[in-house]
Amino acid sequence: MEAPPPYNLCNPNKKSAIINRSYALLHSIAITSLIFYRLSSFFHSTPSLPLLLAFTSELILSVLWLLSQAFLWRPFTRQTFPERLLQYKNDDELPAIDVFICTADPEKEPPLEVMNTVLSAMAMDYPAEKLSVYVSDDGGCGLTLYAMKEAWEFSRYWVPFCTRFGIKTRCPKLYFSRFDDDFLGQGYEAEKEKIKLKYKLMEKQVQEAESNGKMLEEFNTKNHPAHVEVMQDESHNANGTNQVKMPRLVYVSREKNPSYHHHFKAGALNVLFRVSNMISNSPYILVLDCDMRCNDPTSAKQAMCFHIDPKFNSNLAFVQFPQKFHNLSKMDIYDGQLRSTFLVKWPGMDGLQGPMLSGSGFYMKRKALYRDIVQEDTDFTQLKQYLGPSNELVKSLKSAKYNTDVTSRLLEETRFLASCKYEEGTQWGKQVGFLYMSLLEDYFTGFNLHCEGWKSIFYNPSSPAFLGTATTKLNDTLLQGSRWNCGALQVTFSRFSPLIYGLKSRMSLLQRMCYVYLSLQPFYFFPIWCLATIPQLCLLHGIPLYPKVSNSWFMVFSYIFTMSQLKHLEEVLSTGDPIRTWWNEQRIWMMKAIISYTIGMLNAVLKLLGLKEANFVPTNKVADDEQITFYQNGLFNFQASTVVLTPLITLVTLNMICFAAGATRTIVDGSFNAMFGQIFLSFYVLMVQYPLIDGMIFRKDKGRVPTSVTLLSLAISASFLCFGSLIIKS
Repeated sequence: MEAPPPYNLCNPNKKSAIINRSYALLHSIAITSLIFYRLSSFFHSTPSLPLLLAFTSELILSVLWLLSQAFLWRPFTRQTFPERLLQYKNDDELPAIDVFICTADPEKEPPLEVMNTVLSAMAMDYPAEKLSVYVSDDGGCGLTLYAMKEAWEFSRYWVPFCTRFGIKTRCPKLYFSRFDDDFLGQGYEAEKEKIKLKYKLMEKQVQEAESNGKMLEEFNTKNHPAHVEVMQDESHNANGTNQVKMPRLVYVSREKNPSYHHHFKAGALNVLFRVSNMISNSPYILVLDCDMRCNDPTSAKQAMCFHIDPKFNSNLAFVQFPQKFHNLSKMDIYDGQLRSTFLVKWPGMDGLQGPMLSGSGFYMKRKALYRDIVQEDTDFTQLKQYLGPSNELVKSLKSAKYNTDVTSRLLEETRFLASCKYEEGTQWGKQVGFLYMSLLEDYFTGFNLHCEGWKSIFYNPSSPAFLGTATTKLNDTLLQGSRWNCGALQVTFSRFSPLIYGLKSRMSLLQRMCYVYLSLQPFYFFPIWCLATIPQLCLLHGIPLYPKVSNSWFMVFSYIFTMSQLKHLEEVLSTGDPIRTWWNEQRIWMMKAIISYTIGMLNAVLKLLGLKEANFVPTNKVADDEQITFYQNGLFNFQASTVVLTPLITLVTLNMICFAAGATRTIVDGSFNAMFGQIFLSFYVLMVQYPLIDGMIFRKDKGRVPTSVTLLSLAISASFLCFGSLIIKS
């Protein structure tokens, strides 16, 4: 029998690889020359404290740059052929999928948005009897449960409508907001109007329940019992009259008690993992954030093009899709698209052992989360030691049974699995399921899977598989980044640090370098703080830190800076973005290094010392009209916390003072040749961060920098200059 054509193709990006490797070679030579220059100068004279700080910053930047080259060594792109899959696989042969959707706070994550995510998942272009959607409500809120029941009732009309007419946009909110439409067959327009009226009615009922407030009165995110409720279509089971099969929707609110640690999102996912084991027990799991709607209904089939391919099947843990967002502005001033991550780094890791787990939009093999614990010859008692006291859970591991009838006894068992006490004395979060210990459960779990020899795949289809909601406020962007970096550092400071733990793993050297880079990325905070203050302070006092322009060694410094900028620009243009993206990324990267990396580092150190408890605050998905207007117009919204805003304004103020005074000084005393490097560095900081200057001085709207922050920053800058001058002169 002739072998079927491949379900997927892998295309190495040879042109990018050649450019990247050539750049890495030349840049390595330049960095080696810079280090040689610094060390040789130290032998001729005792280095000053500012010079040592500048050199330390250059070393840290060099190490991080070297590690980052692993992402660029072997970039891949992939292609799938779902139509071939359907030629050789019947619907009955496709594996079942459980969809996990997590929400925690109805005030920050509106139930209507969660409902749209749920409905888009239920309406995916996949056999309905092979889909089960599980919603984790960590807040235990009656409003969210009510919204899920309303979503279920609406889905009985929405799913058949999408199936009958082949609707491509299966998120109802996005579908009904479109102005353009195609004729999709007889009866389409009339049916669409009926469905639209039902959607508007559902929307109105949920909004009324939300404004009523009664369902929020007993809302307690920290203390509530476990609750599991299954919503499924019983009619076709009872008498066979229902011709359209429906996916199952399961609402899960795990028990919360202040006396027990709930382990944030990883804990919620592990509860869904156990509960789904008892009900549907699908071999694959799709994890989505509550705002990450299914945009392309064929994403499940695309993922299966890899998962059921014999080339990958044995050791493929997950297929990661990029996170893309529906509300990005053309300017994208906050780098909401995360271009560098999803268009450069992850395709680069795909050419190695695969990308890291990215929190949402991935199809995971259930077996991978059990690691090597579940084997055919594993003793029943030993399994209970790993997985907990539930006999039914352990029995489900040996069976691929899909429970069509959810009995009261089964529901009672699922509530037991969702209780606080269940994980005590087990390996959940340690060796089984999504791993704890870090706020960044996706990074830590993916790292361990790769260490154990599992592989992953990054697939970036032309049509986005999922669309989420990007942050549109500076404060949210920077604080979200601080949480990510704190989570990465929790792993770095543990025995699982990629620096040492990866040495004993089955990862390649380049894959290990990628993880080490991600774990050390927060250390960018030190060189950025130093290079934004020390050279400027020395400029003010006429102390050179770089070679004269007439000195041949100056070419080394200028080459490194210029080529770094050109390489960044080349990456931006090669991914199809305009030049302004390059400039915007420079700015937001500098802001993240100053705020996100610094706060993340401080929080991680405090947690390590036991001086602060881990805390996970959901990102606010609610944006007011004024905030959206600022974002769409490319204006920074400086209505941020003082902790976030003050360091940024202080550094800009400091650079303004030093640039003006230092440049004037060089003109007067004729030292421009010796001080050009520091003048240029200060000027570069001011140009990149011009929106901060604009917000301080010129803007008069509500998004401007508060006067109190400007005055506080001015006082801190003056204090720094005074104390810095004393240290330099001593």
